[in-house]
Amino acid sequence: MADLSEIETYCNSLLNADRFRDYCPNGLQVDGGRVEVKHLATAVTASLAVIEAAAAWGADLLLVHHGYFWKGEPERLTGVKGRRIRALMQNGLSLMAYHLPLDVHPELGNNRGLGEALGLRGEPVDEEGLLWSAALPKPMGGEAVAGLIERALGRPPLHLTACRNIERLFWCSGAAQGQMERVAERGGHAYLSGEVSEQSYHLAQELDLHYFACGHHATERFGVRSLGSHLAGRFGVEHRFIDQDNPV
Repeated sequence: MADLSEIETYCNSLLNADRFRDYCPNGLQVDGGRVEVKHLATAVTASLAVIEAAAAWGADLLLVHHGYFWKGEPERLTGVKGRRIRALMQNGLSLMAYHLPLDVHPELGNNRGLGEALGLRGEPVDEEGLLWSAALPKPMGGEAVAGLIERALGRPPLHLTACRNIERLFWCSGAAQGQMERVAERGGHAYLSGEVSEQSYHLAQELDLHYFACGHHATERFGVRSLGSHLAGRFGVEHRFIDQDNPV
């Protein structure tokens, strides 16, 4: 059992949350009213289905990567957002969210976990910490790397092919297809991220770059799960990761 404010203070410090200029507030977003936390649920996104599953399990706190109150979104608590907030409050369930801090953390972050799932001990390529890279054990063709990704994530990636073999893989979890040119500038032959757009095909062709679009959700399951397990060990709370299936 732990105090809600104690958990938030610890997470803010552990993830160095105050240093980020993010697209949403990091930390406690909704106070569900319970001071003590016995059951901690984690998930990628605070959807209504996830909230209901967390409440049915008896969670006091839901910790996610994608929470609410994003820059530019409507501020009114109506429609979908209203129903989600109402479900949290009616079940006494607090919501915490960490976005960029949970992407870049060197031990618990999404990019660290994604690399480890692939069997790669990667590292960030710049101070920002969002783009990671690792050398492959040996040069591999694009189809072989696609197979490696499918085994690691449990789904085949959308593979935009190039002609050359791959010696080093770059990656960034989530919606980071816009990093393709940066990868090419660093001499990269292959790049993995979550999402893909129309222009990605043309960039991959003109840069002679393998691009693997693996799903936003699939590439960001690692951070909250690792953080939840870490908090369970530190504070003696029960932890459950809720993996709502999402093909995107």
